[in-house]
Amino acid sequence: MSVRVFAPAKINLTLEVGRPRADGRHPLRSIVSFADVGDVLEAAPAPDLRFTIAGPFASCLPADETNLVLRAAGALAASVGTSSGAVLTLTKNLPIASGIGGGSSDAAAALKALDALWGLDCKEAELLALGRGLGADVPVCVYSRSALMTGTGEDFSPFSLPPMDVVLINPLRPLSTAAVYRQFDAMGLGRELDACAPLQGVGARYGNDLEAAASALMPELRDMRTQLEALPGARHVGLSGSGATMFVLVESRDVALESATALERLYPSCWIAPARLGALDPVPSPV
Repeated sequence: MSVRVFAPAKINLTLEVGRPRADGRHPLRSIVSFADVGDVLEAAPAPDLRFTIAGPFASCLPADETNLVLRAAGALAASVGTSSGAVLTLTKNLPIASGIGGGSSDAAAALKALDALWGLDCKEAELLALGRGLGADVPVCVYSRSALMTGTGEDFSPFSLPPMDVVLINPLRPLSTAAVYRQFDAMGLGRELDACAPLQGVGARYGNDLEAAASALMPELRDMRTQLEALPGARHVGLSGSGATMFVLVESRDVALESATALERLYPSCWIAPARLGALDPVPSPV
């Protein structure tokens, strides 16, 4: 028996970033949603723990203990005191260092897959607690539904969003999160965050405070924004996380497919994916 778990891309529809705290970390507030494109993590029984990476971006990642998937596996095994093994196979479909939570989502998928494979029956709260020890984005990726992230990203609460059609585009050049935050600080862009201020709906909050810093490090993002804004049916263009993946919200799946085709002609060397946001969210109960 093997277990397969989907590891969806995480898209920051909004991102507000404050000035660094005394510990150097930045407070933030972000509305995120998860796409129906992503990586896949498969776990199968084995006497010990083994890890391989396949897929279009397999060569971009180390399959050793520095990978979050193996760190997640070790954290789960240690937390329950098991010596069980597994063969973990990650199909890496998402570009790396791209601002869409790929590594964190992979780690979350590993926690879920091994919980099922080893018959642990852990509660979601237990997996969330393990995720907090692995990285700020891992808990929300364990949750993998639309959410409002706060704190330095490790805290979140459910956030209701309608399903949205989108096209994702990445220039296939890694953009270091640490470098973007250094540039952000050098540009003096941190804002005062009022964590208690009410949200007025996602449409009123669109924007990413890191985009100016990311574009300073990767100027082609400015041209990409212009091209995305010019697409027929474009509703909003944004940068996800620290980049370099940009997204354009469009009015329908058909428009997303047409826009992706148009972008492939403009940017033949980029990763481009039409997607649906909120596909994993629970369906609202009828009133």
